[in-house]
Amino acid sequence: MRGLAKVERSSGAMEFVERQKPEPDAGEVLVEVDYAGLCGSDAGIYEFESAFERMELPTVIGHEYAGRVVEVGDGVTEFGVGDRVVERPIRGCGECYQCRIGEENVCQDAVITGVDHDGAYERFIAVPERALHPIPDDVEQRHAAVAEPTSIAARAVIENSRVGAGDRVLVEGPGPIGLLTAQVAAAQGGTVVVSGVGQDADYRLPLAEELGFETVNVADDDTEARRERHTGGVGYDVVFDTTGHPSGLTTAVEEVRKGGQIVLVGQTGETSMPYSPLVRAEIDLQCSYASMYEDFERSFRLIRDGDVDCETFVDTRFSLLEADEAFETFIEGGTCKPVFDISELA
Repeated sequence: MRGLAKVERSSGAMEFVERQKPEPDAGEVLVEVDYAGLCGSDAGIYEFESAFERMELPTVIGHEYAGRVVEVGDGVTEFGVGDRVVERPIRGCGECYQCRIGEENVCQDAVITGVDHDGAYERFIAVPERALHPIPDDVEQRHAAVAEPTSIAARAVIENSRVGAGDRVLVEGPGPIGLLTAQVAAAQGGTVVVSGVGQDADYRLPLAEELGFETVNVADDDTEARRERHTGGVGYDVVFDTTGHPSGLTTAVEEVRKGGQIVLVGQTGETSMPYSPLVRAEIDLQCSYASMYEDFERSFRLIRDGDVDCETFVDTRFSLLEADEAFETFIEGGTCKPVFDISELA
Protein backbone atom coordinates (compact mmCIF):
# COMPACT_ATOMS: atom_id res chain seq x y z
CA MET A 1 0.00 0.00 0.00
CA ARG A 2 1.05 3.62 -0.52
CA GLY A 3 1.53 6.22 2.18
CA LEU A 4 2.50 9.88 2.00
CA ALA A 5 5.75 10.23 3.93
CA LYS A 6 8.28 12.82 4.96
CA VAL A 7 11.44 11.58 3.25
CA GLU A 8 14.11 14.26 3.78
CA ARG A 9 15.10 16.76 6.48
CA SER A 10 14.20 19.79 4.41
CA SER A 11 11.15 21.83 3.49
CA GLY A 12 8.71 19.94 1.28
CA ALA A 13 10.25 16.52 0.59
CA MET A 14 6.97 14.58 0.76
CA GLU A 15 6.70 11.46 -1.36
CA PHE A 16 4.58 8.34 -1.61
CA VAL A 17 6.33 5.27 -0.21
CA GLU A 18 5.36 1.63 -0.32
CA ARG A 19 4.40 -0.04 2.93
CA GLN A 20 3.29 -3.55 3.77
CA LYS A 21 -0.29 -3.73 4.94
CA PRO A 22 0.13 -4.09 8.73
CA GLU A 23 -1.19 -6.99 10.76
CA PRO A 24 -2.55 -6.23 14.21
CA ASP A 25 -0.55 -7.58 17.12
CA ALA A 26 -2.16 -8.72 20.36
CA GLY A 27 -4.13 -5.83 21.81
CA GLU A 28 -4.24 -3.99 18.47
CA VAL A 29 -6.83 -3.47 15.78
CA LEU A 30 -6.37 -2.80 12.08
CA VAL A 31 -8.14 0.38 10.97
CA GLU A 32 -9.01 1.24 7.37
CA VAL A 33 -8.68 5.02 7.15
CA ASP A 34 -11.53 6.89 5.45
CA TYR A 35 -10.68 10.57 6.01
CA ALA A 36 -7.64 12.36 7.43
CA GLY A 37 -7.09 16.02 8.19
CA LEU A 38 -4.15 18.36 7.75
CA CYS A 39 -3.15 20.39 10.80
CA GLY A 40 -0.46 22.82 11.89
CA SER A 41 1.78 20.01 13.12
CA ASP A 42 1.63 18.35 9.72
CA ALA A 43 2.57 21.68 8.14
CA GLY A 44 5.43 21.92 10.64
CA ILE A 45 6.67 18.53 9.46
CA TYR A 46 6.29 19.65 5.84
CA GLU A 47 8.51 22.67 6.54
CA PHE A 48 10.60 20.49 8.86
CA GLU A 49 10.68 22.70 11.91
CA SER A 50 13.16 21.87 14.66
CA ALA A 51 10.53 20.18 16.84
CA PHE A 52 10.46 17.28 14.38
CA GLU A 53 14.21 16.55 14.21
CA ARG A 54 13.59 13.37 16.20
CA MET A 55 11.66 11.78 13.33
CA GLU A 56 13.19 8.76 11.65
CA LEU A 57 12.64 9.18 7.93
CA PRO A 58 10.81 8.16 5.89
CA THR A 59 7.72 8.35 8.13
CA VAL A 60 4.13 8.38 6.91
CA ILE A 61 2.50 11.41 8.55
CA GLY A 62 -1.06 12.26 9.60
CA HIS A 63 -2.76 11.85 12.98
CA GLU A 64 -6.26 13.34 12.62
CA TYR A 65 -8.40 10.65 11.04
CA ALA A 66 -11.57 8.61 11.05
CA GLY A 67 -11.75 5.00 9.96
CA ARG A 68 -13.33 1.59 10.43
CA VAL A 69 -12.05 -1.53 12.19
CA VAL A 70 -11.36 -4.30 9.67
CA GLU A 71 -9.44 -6.78 11.81
CA VAL A 72 -8.75 -7.31 15.51
CA GLY A 73 -5.76 -8.88 17.23
CA ASP A 74 -5.77 -11.36 20.09
CA GLY A 75 -7.14 -10.04 23.35
CA VAL A 76 -9.12 -7.16 21.88
CA THR A 77 -12.45 -6.87 23.66
CA GLU A 78 -13.74 -3.30 23.21
CA PHE A 79 -13.90 -3.10 19.41
CA GLY A 80 -15.10 -5.33 16.62
CA VAL A 81 -14.98 -5.42 12.85
CA GLY A 82 -17.07 -2.62 11.37
CA ASP A 83 -16.79 -0.25 14.32
CA ARG A 84 -16.10 3.37 13.39
CA VAL A 85 -13.18 4.88 15.30
CA VAL A 86 -10.77 7.75 15.70
CA GLU A 87 -7.41 7.61 17.43
CA ARG A 88 -6.17 9.59 20.41
CA PRO A 89 -2.77 10.05 18.75
CA ILE A 90 -0.61 10.92 21.77
CA ARG A 91 0.01 7.49 23.24
CA GLY A 92 1.08 7.59 26.88
CA CYS A 93 3.44 4.97 28.25
CA GLY A 94 1.07 4.07 31.09
CA GLU A 95 3.96 3.77 33.55
CA CYS A 96 5.34 7.24 34.29
CA TYR A 97 4.14 9.47 37.12
CA GLN A 98 1.98 11.62 34.82
CA CYS A 99 0.23 8.60 33.34
CA ARG A 100 -0.38 7.11 36.77
CA ILE A 101 -2.12 10.28 38.01
CA GLY A 102 -4.26 10.66 34.89
CA GLU A 103 -2.22 13.21 32.95
CA GLU A 104 -1.45 11.06 29.91
CA ASN A 105 -1.40 14.10 27.63
CA VAL A 106 1.88 15.16 29.25
CA CYS A 107 3.37 11.66 29.54
CA GLN A 108 7.16 11.68 29.96
CA ASP A 109 7.60 9.04 27.26
CA ALA A 110 4.68 9.61 24.91
CA VAL A 111 4.86 8.71 21.23
CA ILE A 112 2.82 10.52 18.62
CA THR A 113 1.18 8.95 15.58
CA GLY A 114 2.53 10.38 12.33
CA VAL A 115 5.69 11.60 14.07
CA ASP A 116 7.25 8.73 16.02
CA HIS A 117 5.68 6.01 13.88
CA ASP A 118 3.72 5.81 10.64
CA GLY A 119 0.45 7.71 10.62
CA ALA A 120 -2.85 7.96 8.78
CA TYR A 121 -1.92 9.21 5.32
CA GLU A 122 -2.15 5.61 4.16
CA ARG A 123 -4.97 3.14 3.72
CA PHE A 124 -4.45 0.97 6.82
CA ILE A 125 -2.98 1.56 10.26
CA ALA A 126 -2.54 -0.79 13.22
CA VAL A 127 -3.49 0.87 16.51
CA PRO A 128 -3.48 -0.28 20.15
CA GLU A 129 -7.03 -0.81 21.35
CA ARG A 130 -6.43 1.59 24.28
CA ALA A 131 -5.67 4.47 21.85
CA LEU A 132 -8.97 4.23 19.98
CA HIS A 133 -12.18 6.16 20.58
CA PRO A 134 -15.58 5.10 19.18
CA ILE A 135 -17.42 7.46 16.83
CA PRO A 136 -21.05 8.04 17.88
CA ASP A 137 -23.68 6.82 15.43
CA ASP A 138 -24.98 10.34 14.81
CA VAL A 139 -21.62 11.86 13.74
CA GLU A 140 -20.66 11.74 10.06
CA GLN A 141 -17.39 10.00 9.23
CA ARG A 142 -15.90 13.05 7.48
CA HIS A 143 -16.81 15.24 10.45
CA ALA A 144 -15.33 12.70 12.86
CA ALA A 145 -11.95 13.31 11.22
CA VAL A 146 -11.80 16.68 13.03
CA ALA A 147 -12.64 15.22 16.46
CA GLU A 148 -8.97 15.29 17.49
CA PRO A 149 -8.36 19.02 16.91
CA THR A 150 -11.80 19.73 18.37
CA SER A 151 -10.73 17.86 21.50
CA ILE A 152 -7.71 20.14 21.82
CA ALA A 153 -9.98 23.18 21.66
CA ALA A 154 -12.41 21.59 24.11
CA ARG A 155 -9.62 21.02 26.61
CA ALA A 156 -8.32 24.57 26.20
CA VAL A 157 -11.74 26.13 26.77
CA ILE A 158 -13.67 23.78 29.05
CA GLU A 159 -10.87 22.31 31.16
CA ASN A 160 -8.25 25.05 31.20
CA SER A 161 -10.04 28.38 30.81
CA ARG A 162 -12.49 30.41 32.87
CA VAL A 163 -14.80 31.22 29.95
CA GLY A 164 -18.43 31.45 31.02
CA ALA A 165 -21.64 33.12 29.95
CA GLY A 166 -21.17 36.76 29.05
CA ASP A 167 -17.37 36.71 29.10
CA ARG A 168 -15.57 38.76 26.49
CA VAL A 169 -13.17 36.48 24.66
CA LEU A 170 -10.43 37.12 22.12
CA VAL A 171 -9.01 34.25 20.07
CA GLU A 172 -5.68 35.19 18.48
CA GLY A 173 -5.10 33.25 15.28
CA PRO A 174 -7.79 32.02 12.86
CA GLY A 175 -6.07 28.73 12.11
CA PRO A 176 -7.78 25.39 12.70
CA ILE A 177 -7.27 25.30 16.47
CA GLY A 178 -8.16 29.00 16.73
CA LEU A 179 -11.47 28.67 14.92
CA LEU A 180 -12.35 25.52 16.84
CA THR A 181 -11.47 27.29 20.10
CA ALA A 182 -13.68 30.21 19.10
CA GLN A 183 -16.62 27.88 18.46
CA VAL A 184 -16.19 26.04 21.76
CA ALA A 185 -15.83 29.33 23.67
CA ALA A 186 -19.04 30.59 22.06
CA ALA A 187 -20.78 27.36 23.06
CA GLN A 188 -19.70 28.09 26.65
CA GLY A 189 -21.45 31.44 26.48
CA GLY A 190 -18.56 33.70 25.60
CA THR A 191 -18.82 36.67 23.24
CA VAL A 192 -15.95 35.89 20.89
CA VAL A 193 -13.77 38.02 18.62
CA VAL A 194 -11.17 36.39 16.34
CA SER A 195 -7.99 38.21 15.31
CA GLY A 196 -5.60 37.47 12.48
CA VAL A 197 -2.86 39.01 10.36
CA GLY A 198 -2.61 40.09 6.75
CA GLN A 199 -2.28 36.64 5.20
CA ASP A 200 -5.50 35.59 6.95
CA ALA A 201 -7.57 38.27 5.21
CA ASP A 202 -8.48 36.29 2.10
CA TYR A 203 -9.69 32.99 3.57
CA ARG A 204 -9.38 32.46 7.31
CA LEU A 205 -10.87 35.69 8.65
CA PRO A 206 -13.80 35.48 6.20
CA LEU A 207 -14.28 31.87 7.35
CA ALA A 208 -14.38 33.09 10.95
CA GLU A 209 -17.08 35.58 9.96
CA GLU A 210 -19.02 32.83 8.16
CA LEU A 211 -18.88 30.90 11.43
CA GLY A 212 -20.48 33.89 13.14
CA PHE A 213 -17.56 35.77 14.70
CA GLU A 214 -16.52 39.39 14.47
CA THR A 215 -12.93 39.64 13.31
CA VAL A 216 -9.93 41.94 13.68
CA ASN A 217 -7.10 42.18 11.15
CA VAL A 218 -4.21 43.38 13.30
CA ALA A 219 -2.31 44.46 10.18
CA ASP A 220 -4.99 46.96 9.13
CA ASP A 221 -7.42 47.60 11.99
CA ASP A 222 -7.01 49.86 15.00
CA THR A 223 -6.80 47.18 17.69
CA GLU A 224 -7.04 49.68 20.54
CA ALA A 225 -10.26 51.12 19.09
CA ARG A 226 -11.64 47.60 18.62
CA ARG A 227 -10.77 46.71 22.21
CA GLU A 228 -12.48 49.89 23.38
CA ARG A 229 -15.62 49.00 21.44
CA HIS A 230 -15.77 45.35 22.50
CA THR A 231 -14.78 45.72 26.14
CA GLY A 232 -15.33 49.38 27.03
CA GLY A 233 -11.56 49.73 27.26
CA VAL A 234 -11.33 47.22 30.12
CA GLY A 235 -9.79 44.42 28.05
CA TYR A 236 -10.91 40.88 27.29
CA ASP A 237 -11.75 38.53 30.14
CA VAL A 238 -9.97 35.63 28.43
CA VAL A 239 -7.48 35.67 25.55
CA PHE A 240 -6.53 32.44 23.77
CA ASP A 241 -3.20 32.57 21.94
CA THR A 242 -3.42 29.96 19.19
CA THR A 243 -1.03 31.74 16.82
CA GLY A 244 2.06 29.62 17.32
CA HIS A 245 4.01 32.87 16.81
CA PRO A 246 6.30 34.63 19.33
CA SER A 247 4.19 37.81 19.08
CA GLY A 248 1.05 36.06 20.28
CA LEU A 249 1.83 36.24 23.99
CA THR A 250 2.95 39.87 23.91
CA THR A 251 -0.20 40.98 22.12
CA ALA A 252 -2.34 38.86 24.45
CA VAL A 253 -0.91 40.83 27.38
CA GLU A 254 -1.99 44.05 25.67
CA GLU A 255 -5.51 42.75 25.06
CA VAL A 256 -6.39 40.99 28.34
CA ARG A 257 -7.97 42.88 31.22
CA LYS A 258 -6.36 43.19 34.63
CA GLY A 259 -7.27 40.08 36.57
CA GLY A 260 -8.04 38.27 33.32
CA GLN A 261 -6.68 35.06 31.85
CA ILE A 262 -4.39 34.19 28.96
CA VAL A 263 -4.51 30.60 27.69
CA LEU A 264 -1.52 29.52 25.61
CA VAL A 265 -2.52 26.86 23.09
CA GLY A 266 -0.15 27.51 20.19
CA GLN A 267 3.51 26.59 20.62
CA THR A 268 5.22 29.93 20.14
CA GLY A 269 8.89 29.08 20.61
CA GLU A 270 10.90 31.85 22.25
CA THR A 271 9.66 35.34 23.05
CA SER A 272 10.96 38.20 25.17
CA MET A 273 8.77 40.50 27.23
CA PRO A 274 8.56 42.08 30.69
CA TYR A 275 6.62 39.91 33.10
CA SER A 276 6.24 42.37 35.98
CA PRO A 277 3.11 43.90 34.39
CA LEU A 278 1.46 40.45 34.46
CA VAL A 279 2.24 40.11 38.15
CA ARG A 280 1.02 43.60 39.01
CA ALA A 281 -2.20 43.01 37.04
CA GLU A 282 -2.65 39.50 38.52
CA ILE A 283 -3.09 38.00 35.07
CA ASP A 284 -3.58 34.24 35.04
CA LEU A 285 -1.27 32.58 32.50
CA GLN A 286 -2.47 29.05 31.69
CA CYS A 287 -1.04 26.54 29.22
CA SER A 288 -3.11 23.89 27.45
CA TYR A 289 -1.66 20.93 25.57
CA ALA A 290 -3.26 18.16 23.54
CA SER A 291 -6.25 16.28 24.98
CA MET A 292 -7.47 13.20 26.80
CA TYR A 293 -10.42 10.80 26.80
CA GLU A 294 -13.02 13.18 28.22
CA ASP A 295 -11.96 15.90 25.78
CA PHE A 296 -12.77 13.54 22.90
CA GLU A 297 -16.14 12.80 24.47
CA ARG A 298 -16.84 16.52 24.62
CA SER A 299 -15.64 17.05 21.07
CA PHE A 300 -18.10 14.52 19.69
CA ARG A 301 -20.95 16.12 21.63
CA LEU A 302 -19.96 19.56 20.32
CA ILE A 303 -19.89 18.24 16.74
CA ARG A 304 -23.14 16.30 17.12
CA ASP A 305 -25.01 19.28 18.58
CA GLY A 306 -23.76 21.67 15.90
CA ASP A 307 -21.76 23.83 18.31
CA VAL A 308 -18.83 23.02 16.04
CA ASP A 309 -19.95 23.65 12.46
CA CYS A 310 -17.98 20.99 10.59
CA GLU A 311 -19.89 21.50 7.34
CA THR A 312 -18.63 25.08 7.11
CA PHE A 313 -15.25 24.44 8.71
CA VAL A 314 -14.03 21.41 6.74
CA ASP A 315 -12.39 22.05 3.34
CA THR A 316 -12.64 19.13 0.91
CA ARG A 317 -11.06 20.86 -2.11
CA PHE A 318 -7.73 19.06 -1.89
CA SER A 319 -6.48 15.62 -2.84
CA LEU A 320 -3.75 13.71 -1.04
CA LEU A 321 -2.49 12.76 -4.50
CA GLU A 322 -1.51 16.42 -4.95
CA ALA A 323 -0.55 17.07 -1.36
CA ASP A 324 1.98 19.85 -2.03
CA GLU A 325 -0.85 22.10 -3.19
CA ALA A 326 -2.76 21.52 0.06
CA PHE A 327 0.30 22.08 2.26
CA GLU A 328 1.45 25.22 0.46
CA THR A 329 -2.07 26.66 0.47
CA PHE A 330 -2.37 25.90 4.19
CA ILE A 331 0.95 27.57 4.99
CA GLU A 332 -0.03 30.64 2.98
CA GLY A 333 -3.36 30.89 4.84
CA GLY A 334 -5.50 29.97 1.84
CA THR A 335 -7.25 27.13 3.68
CA CYS A 336 -7.90 26.22 7.30
CA LYS A 337 -8.92 22.58 7.70
CA PRO A 338 -8.31 20.39 4.65
CA VAL A 339 -9.64 16.86 5.02
CA PHE A 340 -8.42 14.23 2.57
CA ASP A 341 -10.40 11.29 1.22
CA ILE A 342 -7.93 8.48 1.88
CA SER A 343 -9.85 6.04 -0.34
CA GLU A 344 -8.09 7.77 -3.26
CA LEU A 345 -5.01 5.74 -2.35
CA ALA A 346 -6.78 2.45 -3.06
